Amino acid sequence: MAARASDAAEAAFLRLGIDDAAAQRLRSAQREVTVQLPIVGDDGQLRVLTGFRVQHSDVRGPFKGGLRFHPTVDLDDVRRLAELMTWKTALVDLPFGGAKGGVAVDPRTLSPRERELVARRYIEAIGPALGPRTDIPAPDMGTDATTMGHLLDAYSRIHGFEPRIVTGKPIELGGSLGRTVATGRGAVVALETTLDHLGRTLPAQGGDVTLAVQGFGNVGQNAALEAHVRGHRVVAVSDASGGWHDPDGLDIPVLERALADHADLADLTVPGARPIAPEDPLFVDADVVLPAALGRVVDAGNVDRVVAPLIVEGANEPLTEDACAVLEARGTTIVPDILANAGGVIVSYYEWVQGANLLTWDEAEVLARLDARIAAATRQVLRAAGEGGSLRDAAMDLAVRRVVRAMELRGTA
Repeated sequence: MAARASDAAEAAFLRLGIDDAAAQRLRSAQREVTVQLPIVGDDGQLRVLTGFRVQHSDVRGPFKGGLRFHPTVDLDDVRRLAELMTWKTALVDLPFGGAKGGVAVDPRTLSPRERELVARRYIEAIGPALGPRTDIPAPDMGTDATTMGHLLDAYSRIHGFEPRIVTGKPIELGGSLGRTVATGRGAVVALETTLDHLGRTLPAQGGDVTLAVQGFGNVGQNAALEAHVRGHRVVAVSDASGGWHDPDGLDIPVLERALADHADLADLTVPGARPIAPEDPLFVDADVVLPAALGRVVDAGNVDRVVAPLIVEGANEPLTEDACAVLEARGTTIVPDILANAGGVIVSYYEWVQGANLLTWDEAEVLARLDARIAAATRQVLRAAGEGGSLRDAAMDLAVRRVVRAMELRGTA
């Protein structure tokens, strides 16, 4: 079977009349690596895990993309996400390409020692394909700053201390202030820029905007908290255990403090709110729905239950192509993932720049730079879409144009 890019990219190739040779280069990754990771667990038993790294395109700069630990990770999944990173970094005009990595393991079944061992085995196996000017991993689902610290140490033991080899690492090891909140905050900045363009009065000007957040991990929690701080009424949140709905608005800071003593939202007691299923925030009556968990949670089978007029894709590919077609046909505005969740890679870039120059920016400067870049990219997408146009198509067209133009300038198109 011939290589094929994502449906969204293929559609952009056609809309833009991209030369077939250039399109063909972008239909498959430049490099794919699959490795075995032998792990001796705390029980003394040997397990052999499978790890992946897919490097899609580096025509605009070093490969950049997260590393996830999740039981469903496979090569096709990582391929799709690596391509998505190429478009995301291009859309927000970062000097990076796109990559993604993964290990097929449930991190909840691992002890801290085992998680560290998985990270070290991964860098030992994938290390020759990585480098501060070649490919720079970052946290993703199932990994965090601690994981990045272990990757940094394992790489540095071989190559000497190199803070640019990963981003999203602990502040004490050269991480950037503002990185933890970046993706969730960026989604809210994209939301407010879009609302302003649509003529909605923002809470800061006395308006009332209701928001439902599906997924309460790093992205969902920080998006919900940022929205709450800015005056939006967060009416529903959920994680894999369940969630809560209150049309009058949830007190997000109280929920976050309560979660410090509980593993899951379903374990909490939330006065005035009713318990809901993990997927329910997608379907509640709200002005905005922000999916921030797994991909493909809205598909042809449940899209008719979505009633929100505006969707902000905090997760990667939370809506299938079929679902997007249905929603856009009925006038739903979709702020696409390559824009809405780009805050993380933007601050990762700032972390990489700080590491390269041995600088430390304060949090206010990092967040101001983040806000400005996300807002500017959102306005550019809104202008390109025009009145009533698809933001998804406009964003993909902008990203593809930039990547293909870089190929032309380098003489490789």
